[in-house]
Order: sequence, then structure tokens, then C-alpha cells
Amino acid sequence: MSATVSFPVPTPRGPKTVTVSYARVGRGEPLLLLHGIGHHRQAWDPVVDILATERDVIAVDLPGFGASPALPEGLTYDLATTVAVFRAFCEALELERPHVAGNSLGGLMALELGREKIVRSVTALSPAGFWSQAERRYAFGVLLTMRRIARGLPLPLVEKLARTAAGRTALTSTIYARPGRRSPEAVVAETRALVDAPGFDDTLRAGTSVLFTDDIPGIPVTVAWGTQDRLLLRRQGVRAKRLIPRSRLVRLPGCGHCPMNDDPALVARVILDGSR
Repeated sequence: MSATVSFPVPTPRGPKTVTVSYARVGRGEPLLLLHGIGHHRQAWDPVVDILATERDVIAVDLPGFGASPALPEGLTYDLATTVAVFRAFCEALELERPHVAGNSLGGLMALELGREKIVRSVTALSPAGFWSQAERRYAFGVLLTMRRIARGLPLPLVEKLARTAAGRTALTSTIYARPGRRSPEAVVAETRALVDAPGFDDTLRAGTSVLFTDDIPGIPVTVAWGTQDRLLLRRQGVRAKRLIPRSRLVRLPGCGHCPMNDDPALVARVILDGSR
């Protein structure tokens, strides 16, 4: 069920009201799902029904993405703000230390929430922040190019391309290893989400100085990487394992950067196993 919630987030100049859009389904222990930059919560649609058989699933549109409005003036798109926003979000929904799974930017956010002990387990799918500077520049360049191309495509042309497997491949092969599996409607919606995201530029700018360097003791952590990830190369998973030595490192055969689409059953199993 789709809903929105507004809540205060503390700042040095007083609280600011943040509004977040989310969808909630299922029963069991709560599980937050966080998407990547330029995406929206519907990225998780292929796995939500499976996860909902065992979890109370809350798929979130990050502030400034999807149906969530931009952050108010005075809040920046950095990790410190992310922690404050999701701490307040959990309080507003009365979620006591939920599990969390995130992809890409959402994976980095999930790890940060784990480091701050706001959540009880973390599953990070191709998380950002384990890159070399050259790898970060490459990934940011690809993301900027994707957005520039998407902005240059009229909506009727996007809809026409999405009706064919070849067109869906042209639009989404950077993030999916099996783009033909995405429905035409999903491809159109996520292309529009990339075009319209008001938080994209500020989030990317804040990411230029991001490097995850801490262990996360005391909670279960799973890091999973698609073997065909073309955006954040899978060797970054080895770095994550070195930094978080108690974590479980899982390879996702045949999956790209957003593996939820490429192998929903495998990704759901990895998340559920990581949250048990």
C-alpha cells in the first residue's frame, strides 16, 4: 500500500519537515528497502512479493527521488543527513531497529544505518563507497551520461523503445544484465524517474568525497555483487569484505548492477537469509 509520511528532522537551525513516499506490504519483522541514485522504489517490485511472505516490507522513495519531494532548504544530500532522516522515519512509523536492504546508493545508506546501529541487519547489493577514485569517476560519468541521454529523449520515443526487447536493452542495459525482463511500463517509469529526480545532482556532488572505511561490528552484514555489474565493478566487493571482515560476501551469477530484476528469487533469498 502506497503512503506518505512527514516528520521533523533536527538541524542546527531547528527542525525541518521531510516528507517520504513509501509502499508497505507483508507481515513479519520490518524490512526497509532503499534504491539507488536516479531510481525509485519500484526497482524492488520483482522481489517485494517474495520478501513479503516473511517480512513487513517498506520500500522507500529516497528524498528527492521517485514520489518523495526534495529535501527542504537546510538539509544536504549527505550520509549524515541520511542517518538523521531514516532515524526519524523509523520513529514516525514506529519501526524499532528494522532490517534494511539497499542497492547502490541505497546499499551505502544501509551500511551507514548499520554502522549507527539504527537497524538490526544489513544487506547491501553492489553498494557505493568501495571504489577507487578512478572507479568512482567512471561510475559518475556513466550516471551523468545516462541522465543526459534520458533527458534528451521525448516521452513518446521512450514509450516506443520500451515496447521492444532491443529498446529496453538500449535504455537499461547499464544497470540490468537481463533488461528484456523489465516490463515496458517499468522501463518508461524508471526513465522518467531518472529525468525528474530533483535530488540527483546534489546527491552525486555529495558522493565525490564518499569512501566507506569502517567495520560494522555487532550486527549481521551481507554484501552481494552481480557478476555482470557494469557500473560498480565486482572487485569492489572484495574491498568491502576486507573492511567488514565478519560480513558475508555473496556473488550473484548473471546479475547486473540492479540484480533484483535479473534474478528475483536469488536476491530475495540472499536478503531473507541475511535478515534471519
